[in-house]
Amino acid sequence: MRVLSFTACVLLQLASLSVLHGKVRHGQQLREHHWSKHYPFCGGTFQSPIDIKSELLRFDPALRPIEVQNYNLAPDEQLTLGNNGHSLQISLPPKMYLSSLRHRYTAAQLHFHWGSSSRPAGSEHMVNSRQYAAEMHVVHYNSEKYPNISMAVDKSDGLAVLGVLVEVGDFNPAYEQFLKFINGIKYRVQVPGFNVRALLPTRLDEYYRYDGSLTTPPCYPSVLWTFLALTTALYSSNAQDSVAIPLHSNFRKPKLIDSRVVLVSFKEGKYNLLCFVIEGKGKKKDIALLLTWLKKQLLVVCKSLPQWLWLMWHHLLLAVFYTKNVKYYLCL
Repeated sequence: MRVLSFTACVLLQLASLSVLHGKVRHGQQLREHHWSKHYPFCGGTFQSPIDIKSELLRFDPALRPIEVQNYNLAPDEQLTLGNNGHSLQISLPPKMYLSSLRHRYTAAQLHFHWGSSSRPAGSEHMVNSRQYAAEMHVVHYNSEKYPNISMAVDKSDGLAVLGVLVEVGDFNPAYEQFLKFINGIKYRVQVPGFNVRALLPTRLDEYYRYDGSLTTPPCYPSVLWTFLALTTALYSSNAQDSVAIPLHSNFRKPKLIDSRVVLVSFKEGKYNLLCFVIEGKGKKKDIALLLTWLKKQLLVVCKSLPQWLWLMWHHLLLAVFYTKNVKYYLCL
């Protein structure tokens, strides 16, 4: 089963990371239900992650495609890969930024959340209650208003995070650029620069957006979340034995919506395929069977024009096959 293969190979590598001393750890020193005792914001409102459900979505035509700048890093640009106590984290250079928001948000780091060998699903956000294998966050701060991420982290407009759901898929060389360095990592190592854009889905124009928080203590409600609608894939075949102190299941459970609205940049069901056979010359039984089938398939939701065209052609071929001769065939 590919999910188990994914977890046993890639996420087992992640789960084998040693935990830094004195840091907050998922499932270790301070469990999630105790966070609010030490970090009041963790028990407050507008917390993340959330379950992104269809009934929460509101289409906003003003949402433009995400524009990432300087995400393709040269190999001679050294990045710091480390274990920060609750995740695998890669530092990012300040030349990387988002240019499609109201302010300029400069990249600071990216990190991952994942499950364990016993529970492969480890994403923090869900989509219609579906949890994915892992989740990547690319963290940016408002560099127009604040000099660094430390000054921005607790401000209402301080952070902007690109969220990406990761599922099982084909080998992705972009991930291999840094995964090959994580075996046995305890603190920090230097890794060559790579194309961070390749870690993201191909399309950056379809996404969800909402106001939320950090998903780890101190849980400041300072994050503008942009969650890409398409997933990215990861697969690796290099498994290593776990070390003494495993870091795994480092994901927070979904939180209450608190009257928030999730904006969406695209309309689901952008193209609706509605097909009718107006008149056909053939056996009445064949036409009746076709009309019964079409009734079940009367409204097909398509997300793209190519899908709409393919389905229209598919329906037409079926109509010709069943009725032998179609005089009028209409798809809307």
